[in-house]
Amino acid sequence: MGLNLKNGDRLRPVDLAREHGLSTQAVRNYEEAGILPAADRTPHGYRAYTSLHAGALRAFLALVPGHGHRTATSIMRAVNRGAVDEALHLVDESHAQLLDDRQTLRAVERALRDLGGAAAPGPPAASGPGPVPATGPVPATGSVPTAGSGGTFIGPLAGKLGIRPATLRKWERAGLVHPRRDPGTGYRVYDEAAVRDARMTHQLRRGGYPLEQIAPLIAQVRAAGGPEPLESALRDWHARLSARGRAMLSGAAGLDAYLHETASPSRTEPDWTGPDRTGPSRAGTGRPGGQRQVGRVRRMPCDVIVP
Repeated sequence: MGLNLKNGDRLRPVDLAREHGLSTQAVRNYEEAGILPAADRTPHGYRAYTSLHAGALRAFLALVPGHGHRTATSIMRAVNRGAVDEALHLVDESHAQLLDDRQTLRAVERALRDLGGAAAPGPPAASGPGPVPATGPVPATGSVPTAGSGGTFIGPLAGKLGIRPATLRKWERAGLVHPRRDPGTGYRVYDEAAVRDARMTHQLRRGGYPLEQIAPLIAQVRAAGGPEPLESALRDWHARLSARGRAMLSGAAGLDAYLHETASPSRTEPDWTGPDRTGPSRAGTGRPGGQRQVGRVRRMPCDVIVP
């Protein structure tokens, strides 16, 4: 249930927590992490949140599903210190990553369609395609296979996939990729089939699949000579990408609402001067110092206030 607030209303940690089913400790942790602006303190040292803090919490929780906890935290920290351009740059990076994931998925699907009509993995004929273009580091010898070798070394392939060579070696030990050895140097050489297996493994890992689930899928593709075993996994990854895109839209709406609130000239600071806010009782003596109370304020029992 949302909070019905007016500018200047004071909120306790428990008020923010209840709206989202969180603990009060989580709210305090978010403030300490910079996700929420620093809270003012009452004369007695209690945290005093406002509608601005409530908006920051809503924005953060809206950002997390699409951007992840780490990036959402960085976005909110940037906004709270006034670096809005930096926050928007982080949002752009998440959208760029989503686009890259979609493009990679399409490339894997094309590779799977090719695999469906291909023969069993093995070195291509001399007239077949040349090596995969090298975009990463070269092997220790400084050489890269020529068109006649029909493959690529581990360094260039790792660079093309954006992973470390150690990751490819780990996939090899798991039975996911089967490079051959160059007879002259002993280096691993990844032919067309091995490159395809590495691309499929890479995409499924990015989709959150563990190696023990990927291994039987790759093995079935090799045994069956077609991509059918992977079709359900790829449909699931399509659904994940769509859900992530929708979540980013929701996150953008929450962030935009918070940015409008931080820029609002009508936002006022809470008044801690009234007797209900500072604790002293009127007890027939009138308001301390002749100060007047602005608006209706809820009394906050000390046994539920978290300093």
